[in-house]
Amino acid sequence: MSRVCQLTGTRANNGMAVSHSHIRTKKLQQANLQQRRLWWAEGKRWVNLRVTTRALKTIQKKGLGPYAKSLGINLAKL
Repeated sequence: MSRVCQLTGTRANNGMAVSHSHIRTKKLQQANLQQRRLWWAEGKRWVNLRVTTRALKTIQKKGLGPYAKSLGINLAKL
């Protein structure tokens, strides 16, 4: 399974690790993904999602159904 948030589509970011001597080497900044079982009130069922912690904070604020709807994601297919 790829490291992609199922709601927001967040992926890894290419960056540079800079040492004290300013030698730059490539590094991959992975998204902080968590496997969560979330209650979807409109569908009256649990949904297993792999989401970022940033998306989890937004879900706590707005709710899973409205947040997925604002992103244009159909939770019935998951």
